[in-house]
Amino acid sequence: MTRDARSFWTYWTASATSNLGTAVGGIALPLTAITVLDATAFQMGLIAAAASAAWLVIGLPSGALVARLPLRGTQVTMDLARALAVVSVPLAWWSGHLSIVQLVVVALVIGFADVVFDVANSTFLPQVVPRDQLHERNSLMSATHATTQLGGPSLGGLAIALLGAVPTLLVDAVSYLVSAALLRSLPARPPATAGNADRPSMRQMIGEGWRFVTRHPVMAPCMWAATAVNFVCGAQLALFALYLVRDLDTPAAFVGFLLAAEGVGALIGAALSPRVVRALGSARACVAASIVSFIGGLLIPMGTGWVAWACFAIGNMVFAGGVVIFSIATRTYRQQASPPELLSRVMATVRFVSWGALPVGGLVAGLVATWIGARWALVVFAVVGIINVAVMLTSRVGKLRDLTDLDETDGSDTPASLSGRSDPS
Repeated sequence: MTRDARSFWTYWTASATSNLGTAVGGIALPLTAITVLDATAFQMGLIAAAASAAWLVIGLPSGALVARLPLRGTQVTMDLARALAVVSVPLAWWSGHLSIVQLVVVALVIGFADVVFDVANSTFLPQVVPRDQLHERNSLMSATHATTQLGGPSLGGLAIALLGAVPTLLVDAVSYLVSAALLRSLPARPPATAGNADRPSMRQMIGEGWRFVTRHPVMAPCMWAATAVNFVCGAQLALFALYLVRDLDTPAAFVGFLLAAEGVGALIGAALSPRVVRALGSARACVAASIVSFIGGLLIPMGTGWVAWACFAIGNMVFAGGVVIFSIATRTYRQQASPPELLSRVMATVRFVSWGALPVGGLVAGLVATWIGARWALVVFAVVGIINVAVMLTSRVGKLRDLTDLDETDGSDTPASLSGRSDPS
């Protein structure tokens, strides 16, 4: 096995371990708020928004920051920060001082660390994977994430039933420590700007990444479509546990199994992604995936009794499957079409805009659910998902077979002409 192959599989193992713990923590934290602190709908929205608010605050600078820092050290530091934040919850609970405010702060700290870690992680992959293998490796990473999303909530639900919501968070903390140890064993990766005597300022670096993405005829519409999807996802993150527990009277252990349906859908989507892209082309696959995820979102809040549980699980699977196919295709294209020195900033720009919609969706969902209830709020946000479909169909992407077709046929729109060279201002 080559050195790069060993690096990839160590990276993969670290990601899988961390993702499993995160999936367990993803159900334990909201259930802690609901069952231990009797959180309201608005407080649930606030916690969900805090978890992803960092993308709005440091989403853009994170790309330039990662370009200036060693990748390995950055990833390890973020893992340790997340472990400390999670451990603080059971410590406060055991001392009798746990509050909604602390859960919001913990969600914020984890969110900030997630932003930097994710940008570093996505920048690392193309360094050890050949260009022609990127889609398959991205599919593997998404499939692994889906598997942990499948097993994590189920494991979390059982752990919560046996131990309680707060002690279950320790599983998440341990996963971050294991991930940090594995990543620490990787060869050091120098900063992308190392050796550049004329390194631009942070402001210039951020501006280059922003202009590259927002002027790009393929990346820009894909980013706006992803933003619409993530707005809906933010609402779902805020409302799912509330909807299942209070509207459907779902037992805590069964909540984990129902939430694990997302992992099933994501796993199916990741497995099918290479075949779908080969059969339809990457651009058409993105359009089809957008339509599929919209249909899944509409199904989630339908029905009553056991039918509602079935609709929730099936809708969640369909929604997640569509989102994953779209995500893999667009992420692979960004990794292929972006100049290496711009990649971390391209990733950060896209995530700043699209993932920045997560906290907004969570906050708005909390307010809407306060007025009309969790079920009807989920209906409203499912309808909003049509924006994703509209962007795909009306943009230039909707006229392509593959996302790379425009680069090959229209010289004025190729990534080379959008290299982010800025004017003096």
